[in-house]
Amino acid sequence: MKQYRITVNGKSYDVTVEELNGVARSAPSAYAAPAAQHSPQPTVAPAAAVAATPIAPIAEPAAAAPANGGTVATVKAPMPGTVIAFKVIVGQQVKRGDVLLLLEAMKMENEIVAPQDGTVAALRVPASAAVNTGDALVDLA
Repeated sequence: MKQYRITVNGKSYDVTVEELNGVARSAPSAYAAPAAQHSPQPTVAPAAAVAATPIAPIAEPAAAAPANGGTVATVKAPMPGTVIAFKVIVGQQVKRGDVLLLLEAMKMENEIVAPQDGTVAALRVPASAAVNTGDALVDLA
């Protein structure tokens, strides 16, 4: 077990970290008390080891025939949010204004549309991914 002191917004907290099978985990406490208090902190032992779940990478698309003269246009997130669902698949032909995906931002579903005609070359993020403004979402060829 290792002991650390972490300061958040000017308050110091004592944290105990236990290493199991080469994976460092923090021991959760019943409450987060500032380190300046000298009362004993109750801790709760972890119930089970955390299993690392690998995330499957998005498959690279097959070479699609460019419908717009050979250039690739990347559709970027206009605002931070969460990708709810894609409305297209790789290889699908789209027209300007077709809905590519739904992006939830501030409890609203926003339709992200194709800026030009083309073929969907790649879906750059998985569904349910959190994105920031300017993150690449879809490639159109």
